[in-house]
Amino acid sequence: MDKYSFTSPNVNFWRDKKVLVTGHTGFKGSWLSLWLLKMESKVSGISLNSLSNSLFEQLKIKKDINHILCDIRDKDSLKSNIEKIKPDIVFHLAAQPLVVDSYKDPIYTWETNVMGTLNVLDSITSLRNDCAGIFITTDKVYKNNEWLYGYRENDELGGHDPYSSSKAASEIAISSWRSSFLDINNTYKSHLRVASARAGNVIGGGDWAENRIIPDVIRSLQNNQKIKIRNPMSTRPWQHVLEPISGYLLLAEKLEGNKDRFSSAFNFGPFIESNRNVKELVEESIKFWPGEYIIDENLGDFHEAGILNLSIEKSINNLNWRPKWNFNKTVEMTMNWYKNVFFKNKSPLEISQENLEEYLND
Repeated sequence: MDKYSFTSPNVNFWRDKKVLVTGHTGFKGSWLSLWLLKMESKVSGISLNSLSNSLFEQLKIKKDINHILCDIRDKDSLKSNIEKIKPDIVFHLAAQPLVVDSYKDPIYTWETNVMGTLNVLDSITSLRNDCAGIFITTDKVYKNNEWLYGYRENDELGGHDPYSSSKAASEIAISSWRSSFLDINNTYKSHLRVASARAGNVIGGGDWAENRIIPDVIRSLQNNQKIKIRNPMSTRPWQHVLEPISGYLLLAEKLEGNKDRFSSAFNFGPFIESNRNVKELVEESIKFWPGEYIIDENLGDFHEAGILNLSIEKSINNLNWRPKWNFNKTVEMTMNWYKNVFFKNKSPLEISQENLEEYLND
């Protein structure tokens, strides 16, 4: 028997809640929106336009969402839209999410990830209704010392690359904003509660981003090409995309009822045995969709951390959250999503709903 208990998101809590998801057209935002719709939340989304082959477009859920196109760097437009929505809960996921792209356009990365976050904070601070904000950053906010133990929420922040450092800066901005304007003694802003969530590397069906390992694997397999691996020995806390989303939902529920205890940062990652290197991830993936891979040293031009582990004890002890799926199950669910879409002609919506049901029932 598993020594950890687990609490599922409370459907009754989410029914008819006005929920805003920034970045709802992204990979993780699409999965979150799908889950919220299943719980009958009133979902609004603020994002840039989605790509034609994105999971958001494949799910065909735009008609079920108050879908708003807005750049979070546009402070006035963002604030105007949020004031109209008057959300009960905000999940801020909109970001420039790729390490490689952050090297190519660092200014855009910093503008989006830092100033965009501040613009969201400023917008929800202006609200008069009760509101809880969950700000999603990344496990890469920690100053990486290449040590084996998992980083805890109170460990030093840092970041070698523009993406990581911009996310660490956004964590500092969130903490500063909370202390400056949302302190427990600030009765004028007592309606607002803010927490941040730092998730490990997510994989799952429907990710089509460039320069991410699973989408790269799928594209190579589709084209009968050898999979090119960069940094094969880099170790990451791989988890299925539904794992941290369940944590975000639980955190929002807790945050509504206890501002001072839960207005802080929380890690969401797998148990330590699911931390595997990139080579192991690829080898496990091609068990389900056979293919070959090569190590391409020319793909590793940018710095990436060699070892990255997370401590998740705070989320386990405070939120009654835990990861459900181990590494093998996570890879199996991910690869089978693509196989069902490509080989069995299942719709992305159908297989995603099946994945969500299986997750909830495990």
